[in-house]
Amino acid sequence: MVRRREFLNALAVGAAGLAVRSTAKSYVQILGSNDRLNFAVIGLNGRAYAHLSALKANRSVARISHVCDVDSNILKKFADSVQQEMGEVPFSERDFRAILEQKDVDAITIATPDHWHTPMAIAGLQAGKHVFVEKPCSHNPAEGEMLVQAQQKYRKLVQMGTQQRSSPHTIEIVEKINQGIIGRPYFAKAWYNNVRQSIGTGKEVPVPPRLDWDLWQGPAPRRPYTDNVHPYNWHWFRIYGTGEALNNGTHEVDVCRWALGVDYPKRVTSSGGRYHFKDDWQFYDTLVTSFEYEDKMISWEGKSCQGMKYYGRDRGSAIMGTSGTVLVDRDGYEIYDLKGKKTKEFRTGSTTSSADLLGRDSMTDAHFTNFIAGIRKGEKLNAPISVGNVAVTMLQLSNIAWEVSRELHLDTKDGRIQGDPEAMKMWGREYEKGWAPHI
Repeated sequence: MVRRREFLNALAVGAAGLAVRSTAKSYVQILGSNDRLNFAVIGLNGRAYAHLSALKANRSVARISHVCDVDSNILKKFADSVQQEMGEVPFSERDFRAILEQKDVDAITIATPDHWHTPMAIAGLQAGKHVFVEKPCSHNPAEGEMLVQAQQKYRKLVQMGTQQRSSPHTIEIVEKINQGIIGRPYFAKAWYNNVRQSIGTGKEVPVPPRLDWDLWQGPAPRRPYTDNVHPYNWHWFRIYGTGEALNNGTHEVDVCRWALGVDYPKRVTSSGGRYHFKDDWQFYDTLVTSFEYEDKMISWEGKSCQGMKYYGRDRGSAIMGTSGTVLVDRDGYEIYDLKGKKTKEFRTGSTTSSADLLGRDSMTDAHFTNFIAGIRKGEKLNAPISVGNVAVTMLQLSNIAWEVSRELHLDTKDGRIQGDPEAMKMWGREYEKGWAPHI
């Protein structure tokens, strides 16, 4: 067993990093002043602002006590936003390990690049913290397995950020599907469309003084700093990101498998490529994947650079059954009969867009409400890691099928690839020496 201290030592990059501590004083830190939970938000460039909004919506039971980012400019901007929106000054840290040392931190939220999700979540569990981790919960299937095992071992809560699992109208329509509103559901189509621009060809340049590039890379093998990776385009580099399928497909595919009542498929096929631009982008910009079950199927289609909508929507899921179809997205749902005539509609009154990279919405607020109630009252989580990891692993397998250009046959109990040693080599990843996560 690797103990927490051993794990943190293995990740060490020098005492100097841990010495970067804020000395700011704030009433936010008064331990025992009330029953609110102390949250530390880690990785502050984008999605963290949705975490801020959600914790603000739950401010009667939670506060942001610490914030952390390896980029000092991003860190200061977010800390200022916390002070402005919450009325409280958080402690600011550049090294997440310093936060894990704090006894008064009850939970951490992780909105870092994907390659940090599992290593940081496991470190948080080993430090006795509850964890909210953005999708995808892992960079590769082996990490997802490891994180599920770590949660079971350390017995703290882990909620994954598939916030549509906490959407009231999505919960409602999935229940109606289960009750037979479209007969027996057997086919689900998920899609995501955007008009992302080229990331160009990066140039190797000096690391900006504001950025701890070594800690940013963390468990990933070391690479020189180039000017088109940080703070967002890491999504499109295999060493750090997981492509559009995991960046956005996780949400819609998770809704599809939830509505169909399925877990791991028996076969995965995937095809696509980088067609729209020629640049440093290492994944597909267009991908079509089929997940096949004994008597059901899920289709995922992602178009990163071509914004043609389906059913008038940037993103969504269509669940088809023996007597009709349900169309569901973040803004509501529609029900159709077998011939495509609309029979019922529900709209939330909001309008979401794939151009929104933050996602400050009521679904995220509700997802945090559920997570907080799980910590304080033992409420059942809507997206516990054991559930969230299934869709993540499915889409990682989609990436592998695309890489090897052939159909994958899976063990339906755990998603492991059968009879293809070459593909199975991609189940895990290479780590920088001394930085691999351990349970």
